[in-house]
Amino acid sequence: MRLTVFWQRMAEYFGAGYADSFARDHIMSELGGRTVHQALDAGWDAKDVWRVVCTVMDVPGDKR
Repeated sequence: MRLTVFWQRMAEYFGAGYADSFARDHIMSELGGRTVHQALDAGWDAKDVWRVVCTVMDVPGDKR
């Protein structure tokens, strides 16, 4: 998954303003105690990060 697609999905689900705030502030144990930004900066694949976000936030199947 390209980062542009990842951020588009984040904005579509969370809203443009909240997506970045969530990605910057929400620490997830599934990402090794990292935020979305930290995980992506550490080299995690965007698709894997999106899957974690979907699981943690109970994103409906049609939005995944």
